[in-house]
Amino acid sequence: MTTTTKPATPVTATRGRRPGAGALALRQGRLEITQFLRSRESVVFTMGFPIIMILIFASIFDGTIGGGVKFTQYFITGMIATGLMTVSFQNLGIWIPIERDRGVLKRYRGTPMPKWVWFAGKVIMVVAIGIAETVLLLAVAVALFDLDLPGTAAKWFTFGWVAVLGVTACTLCGIAISSLARTARSGSAVVTPVALVLQFISGVFFVFTDLPTWMQQVAALFPLKWMCQGLRSVFLPESFGAQEPGGSFELGRVAVVLALWCVIGVVLCLTTFRWTTKRDG
Repeated sequence: MTTTTKPATPVTATRGRRPGAGALALRQGRLEITQFLRSRESVVFTMGFPIIMILIFASIFDGTIGGGVKFTQYFITGMIATGLMTVSFQNLGIWIPIERDRGVLKRYRGTPMPKWVWFAGKVIMVVAIGIAETVLLLAVAVALFDLDLPGTAAKWFTFGWVAVLGVTACTLCGIAISSLARTARSGSAVVTPVALVLQFISGVFFVFTDLPTWMQQVAALFPLKWMCQGLRSVFLPESFGAQEPGGSFELGRVAVVLALWCVIGVVLCLTTFRWTTKRDG
């Protein structure tokens, strides 16, 4: 008499499979988004500030700046770029020191979770909130200020790669600059002045070519100026490119500078990022 035995069930099936890399990143991203939404201050400042500024400036300046382009159209492109910078550079630069000071990053480092999952969660949060904020800004601009959305696939493609490169560069720089803050309270003091200065000199609040030449040259060293210029090529007429400092929108240079800042950001993150405060060693 022969007996048949069932094949042994794999241990992984009985104990449950470990989540894969993608699942871990999505879980961490969901956690980061939830934490962001629970912070009313972050939601109001990050998502509300650009809309409030649009409403204020559009109510004060209602003239044209040449070529039939209204100031509101010009200003809205800058605020879209600012919104992307706020949710990435400014938000991360302020909140990472808080997590470091509270020991959250130290506990993360002590878990079996791969270190890259924490960074992936931050990126997912930035992308999700950035998309939501941009859609909201465009909806307000179209509804209240008659902003013309891009009418061709090529312009939407330009919008996409400018946003992706810009957010990537700002995210990496935000992670890097977070290491300059010694305590949770100093994060805002370190990051906010830098963000405000860049907004003023990069053609967000004023027409870029109306700024002093030296100020234009300083702004050209940083990503925000090029993000604004790339977005102007999307939302403003082609003829307006002649009024840019280089005589055109210079999309090739926009791509090169933003890509270069992505590389710089990676190097800065690898060389400066800390999981613990200096007092923890």
